[in-house]
Amino acid sequence: MRPRILLTILFTALFVILSGCGTTPNCPTCGTTVNGAYAIINVIAVPEHNPTGEPGGPFNSFDISTIAPNPAVSGHYLDYISDRIGIAVQVIDTSQDLAVFSIQGQNGVSDAGNGASPCPTELQPNYTGAPPTPSVEIIPPTADVFGNFVRYACRTDMTWANGSRFHLNTGFGPSGNLGGFPGAQCCASRANGVNPMSGPDGNTTTADGKVLFVGNGSSNVIVFDISSMNLGTNPVTPPNILATIPTGVSADYDGPQGISGCIASWNGEAGSAADCGDDRADEMAYDDTHHVLAVINGDPGLPFITFIDMEYIVGATPPRTSPTDPTGQGDLHCLPIDMNLAYGPYPVGFSPAFNATTGTFGSYPYPGVGPGVFGYPLQGTGTGIVGTGTGPDGNPLPSPALDPSVGGSFNPPRCIIGQIYYDGAGGAASGGLGLNNPPTPVDNVGNTFACPDPSNPHVFSGVSGSAAADGPAGLPGIGTTPSGVSYTIPCHHGPIISYATGAFCSQTPPFSDSTCSGAIAPAGLGAMTYDPNTGNWLLTNENSVANTVIGSLDEIQITADGPVVVNSFPMYDCMPTSIVQGPGDNFLVGCADHDGQTFPANEYIITNTTSSSIACVPPNSGIANAPANSNCLEITQVGGVDEVWYNPGDNKYYLAARDFLPSAVMGVIDAKTNQWLYNMPTGSNAHSISVDPSTNHAFVPLQAGTVCSTLASAGCVGVAAEQ
Repeated sequence: MRPRILLTILFTALFVILSGCGTTPNCPTCGTTVNGAYAIINVIAVPEHNPTGEPGGPFNSFDISTIAPNPAVSGHYLDYISDRIGIAVQVIDTSQDLAVFSIQGQNGVSDAGNGASPCPTELQPNYTGAPPTPSVEIIPPTADVFGNFVRYACRTDMTWANGSRFHLNTGFGPSGNLGGFPGAQCCASRANGVNPMSGPDGNTTTADGKVLFVGNGSSNVIVFDISSMNLGTNPVTPPNILATIPTGVSADYDGPQGISGCIASWNGEAGSAADCGDDRADEMAYDDTHHVLAVINGDPGLPFITFIDMEYIVGATPPRTSPTDPTGQGDLHCLPIDMNLAYGPYPVGFSPAFNATTGTFGSYPYPGVGPGVFGYPLQGTGTGIVGTGTGPDGNPLPSPALDPSVGGSFNPPRCIIGQIYYDGAGGAASGGLGLNNPPTPVDNVGNTFACPDPSNPHVFSGVSGSAAADGPAGLPGIGTTPSGVSYTIPCHHGPIISYATGAFCSQTPPFSDSTCSGAIAPAGLGAMTYDPNTGNWLLTNENSVANTVIGSLDEIQITADGPVVVNSFPMYDCMPTSIVQGPGDNFLVGCADHDGQTFPANEYIITNTTSSSIACVPPNSGIANAPANSNCLEITQVGGVDEVWYNPGDNKYYLAARDFLPSAVMGVIDAKTNQWLYNMPTGSNAHSISVDPSTNHAFVPLQAGTVCSTLASAGCVGVAAEQ
């Protein structure tokens, strides 16, 4: 009878696990304690997701999730999940295991966009007309890489201040609300989704949970005021928009061909088409002490990281005022330098003055089209492909009027601290020249590498640079706003490292070996974190040289001349993709362990970052003259990780190991002893994770599958707990 009894116990346990503890929500043990095992104890339905595809379809495309304090209820937490099918950030109340709201724009699936977050308004400054003083919009729209309006930002009308008015020829006009997110874009090779063009993407919050930052596929960061969200009203009061901050130039989503050329170029051409722009703003981290947000555009051929000053936006510092901005709105919302004109690139010949022919403030004579002038930004008809057609590969060609190597101008956000481009600059690639030598805000490496450095040389990129540095480097369109204001926003390059070993080289000649050259990032940049022990940032680079065995963890310091890489720690056999601080000066580095070459499962825990001596090098690396392992512990029981989380509630690391073989798991590591504890099976592409520190429950977004139990056909958020 013993085998039959054992079989009965196994089936009973399986039923309890998959049924979500029957009808008992939040049960902490879900049965008997079994040697510290973990199991799914509940499954949470995600709004508007079902197997039929109407309206949302299964919950099969999502990105980062973040758990943060609920500012409205002390001691409670909310989980924010970037949902690309629902085209929203889903809000989960972790005390109830319940989805309570979808933060969205006007293209949201839930409520058909009726719950869109509003963009800010104010009483019109310096108004002299008849009372009452009108309420006017503050944040201008955004222009994309081909000069069309971007729908995935604020859809506003700034004509009250002689500025831009959002409009598309499809009938979309100004609404005063967030337009939304691009959702899941499809399809590249083998019908794969195109992550770099999708959104929402990375997200994080301030430590108090009052402000939410969300990366968007349109190369911008959407900032939400969570303290203005009221989950107790019916309908829920959505959070207000605080800012829509470009980190780069958006793809041409709303041009006549959309981003068809861009998506086609992701099938073997690394998304190099001009209409891709700078791809998504993705992984991010927040330094709550200095109020700095770091965010990567990690997918372009020449990826980059942006550092943004959030002190005014989060209310840490009173805004600066002026006669033209008496209430300090420029600081409060990180408005562009020309604060009433659209963010983004401007063509040669643009005039901000009112034009009676177009009926707009802002116009230009379009080359090859005419006679006449056009309003700018464009409405999706007269785009950069008009008059220039398509290239031999069928992809749309940019307009020479929006080519920074020809001229034009750019209107960047005013809160950018600086950017770092991973473009191979310096050392051997620059004829033996060093970086930032002498120290300068914008480093063009002796005119060998512009900064910003566009992945496609004929379109604008990033939100940094200066006329003094970029003009001589071949980009005269950088450094001047459309109204003629000169700006200098720091821009530097990734570190010079040894292509033989990945070791950090001197950043100025003479170099330690003949292979010292600028770091690249062909597999993309990963997550970053602020290190309070050093006051610097740590950024993962999956593949920093022309060898997939060698990745790196770069140390970045924000100097008087902007962010600069001051050290680089080699990470072998790992492809580092994520990082999180644990107790003290310990950090867990998540290893993706794949991408052209599969490495044995592993993770790294580094320590003593103040020593400036870190190298994660397994025994028998096979690399000649490899550095010795230093201040790094390897864990080999779990690997293939995307996102990682540290939970102070139980002092454990949680790992979303979607590429672990033979199948995806949630790994758990004791952060006190640095010992691996458990791997809990999850599901396909389960790459995101966050943990409620009050209950120690882990929340894992899961695609449709049996792990979702009764929600198997729709997908779910699984709630995991120790047994």
